[in-house]
Amino acid sequence: QVQLVESGGGLVQAGGSLRLSCAASGLTFSRYAMGWFRQAPGKEREFVAAISWSGGNTDYADSVKGRFSISRDNSKNTVFLQMNSLKSEDTAVYYCAATHTYSLATPSAENGYDYWGQGTPITVSS
Repeated sequence: QVQLVESGGGLVQAGGSLRLSCAASGLTFSRYAMGWFRQAPGKEREFVAAISWSGGNTDYADSVKGRFSISRDNSKNTVFLQMNSLKSEDTAVYYCAATHTYSLATPSAENGYDYWGQGTPITVSS
């Protein structure tokens, strides 16, 4: 079955950096767009970033543009989220997700994704 396993979360000071990884198995990874979402305490889950099959197209939420970068390594079935200049409002559980959509797509809607990881928590201390 499909599994998405996130790693790399933890506690970081404001202004610091973290790199999340999401390892996928049970699917043809290079035929799936990948996304990162997050859910802060007491809030709904929201879109963070997405990347197309080959990595040629990316999309970001306005709140993370210029600070976060999504990338993927199809040879390792892994997607990454590099997070720089972290702020306290970035504190959340971060989820990766996969969708078997067309090759150039970078979906931002939660219901556009087929598979989800279990999430990894990030706490940014100010």
